[in-house]
Amino acid sequence: MPLETITQCPICSSNTFTPYLTAKDRTASHQNFNLQKCSACGFVITNPRPDIHSIGEFYKSEKYISHTGANKTLLDKIYLQARKLTLRWKLTLINQYKKSGILLDYGCGTGEFVDRMQTNGWQTTGVEPSDAARRKAIELSNSSIVPSLLEINHKFDVITLWHVLEHVHDLNAKIAELKDRLKDDGIIFIAVPNHESADAMHYKDNWAGYDVPRHVWHFSKTNMQQLLDKHGFTLIKAEPMMLDAFYVSLLSEGYQSQNSSPIKMIKAFINGVKSNAHGSNTGIYSSLIYIASHK
Repeated sequence: MPLETITQCPICSSNTFTPYLTAKDRTASHQNFNLQKCSACGFVITNPRPDIHSIGEFYKSEKYISHTGANKTLLDKIYLQARKLTLRWKLTLINQYKKSGILLDYGCGTGEFVDRMQTNGWQTTGVEPSDAARRKAIELSNSSIVPSLLEINHKFDVITLWHVLEHVHDLNAKIAELKDRLKDDGIIFIAVPNHESADAMHYKDNWAGYDVPRHVWHFSKTNMQQLLDKHGFTLIKAEPMMLDAFYVSLLSEGYQSQNSSPIKMIKAFINGVKSNAHGSNTGIYSSLIYIASHK
C-alpha cells in the first residue's frame, strides 16, 4: 500500500511534528495509523497516510454508510434516523443566512442533502468523487452530481461541506478552489469533527471521529479559525452539531468494549450528554459547523 509522508504543516508551514497517538482503521483495513501534531500550531494529521491514488480502497466497505446508505445493523438504523433529523436542521440553519439561491454540496455522498435542498426551492449541484455514492445521488435527486470541481465553472450563493474537509488530501488547494466558486456575498458551511472535544478526550485512540486513514486532518476550533483566516474568510459563527456527540460516542463504545448493545447505548448516551454539557461551557463540541464569508 503506497503511503506518503507530510513534511510541512498545511496551516502554518512548520516542518516539525511530534507523535500524538496511534489509531486503528475500524472500517476497512484494520491497520494502525499514526497521528502527529504540528509543534508550532498544534494541527493534528494522519502521517504517513495512503496517497490520493490508493485512499479509495479504504472506503470500500459496507460499514462506510455515508457511501452505501446501508440499513442492516442497529447502528445503520440509528445513523439514518439521525440523518433525517439533521437534514431538517441543516435546511433551517442555511435559511437563516440565505433563503434561496444556488447551492453546491461538496462531497455530497448519496445525495440526501442535495435532494432535500432542491425540494425546498434551491438550485443544487453536488460533487462526489466516489462512483458508487455518486450513482446513488443521481438516482435520488434531480440535481447535477459530478465527480470533480473541475466540471463546475459558475459561482454559488452557498457552499456546504458536511464532514468532508477532513478527507481532502490537498487542503489548501481545495479551500482556494471552493472560495473561487463562492459569490462575493456567499456563505460557506464547513462541518468537521473536533479532536479537543470531551468525547474525543474520553475515548482517546478509540474515538470514532479519528476514522483513520479516511480522515487525513484532525481539526481543533483554533486550527479551523487559522485555516479560514489564511484563505481570507471571516468566521461568522461556529455552530455545534449536538447529535454527533451521541452517534460518535456510540461508535466509540463499540470500538472500546465488548459490552452488550444496551450497555453500550447507555454509556454512549451518558458520554454524549457530558460532551455537549462541556461544549455548552467551552464552545468545544464533538463536531462544529464553521459558517464563514469572504473578508
